[in-house]
Amino acid sequence: MTVAQESAAPGGTGAVVGALGPLVAAEATAEAPGAAVEARDLEQAVWLRLLERLDGDAGPPADAARWVRSAVRAEARRARRTAARELPYRQEPSADPAVEHFAPPERAALRSERRRSLRAAVARTPGRCPRLLMAMLAPDDLTYREIAGTLGISQGSLGPMRSRCLGCLRRMLAAEVAAPGHRGRER
Repeated sequence: MTVAQESAAPGGTGAVVGALGPLVAAEATAEAPGAAVEARDLEQAVWLRLLERLDGDAGPPADAARWVRSAVRAEARRARRTAARELPYRQEPSADPAVEHFAPPERAALRSERRRSLRAAVARTPGRCPRLLMAMLAPDDLTYREIAGTLGISQGSLGPMRSRCLGCLRRMLAAEVAAPGHRGRER
């Protein structure tokens, strides 16, 4: 029997969802602030877990209230672990030329050194990658159509080629510079 057929049957999925709705909402609202996640996101994760259970061989939980509490807490723990491992993007200084004029000379020297080393690494990539990556680094900000025309390849093959070239460049740069370990410790 499919989920749609079960929801139409008395005591099926629809009845389980209807009966557990307020409990799931209350538990998710209670746990969300501690997990630093929206209550609706937490609630949605629990509903997904319940529907996966109902669609599988497990069937509805015997003690639904206990199952909901444990599922909400498990999803909240997962959200906390994920938030602890995710790091925000680093704020880069403005690329505004007016601000650049007042930048210290050390920052300008470091920036030009990074550009030089990136362009040197791009030049060492194999095959057609150097031409593609240099076109992507061009200051005129070319579109895919313009890059494909410049390189003489189809626009459809540009995306996969770009992915391969960036992966190759990433591996080259990772081999040159050791990535810092967990919590800033060197490997």
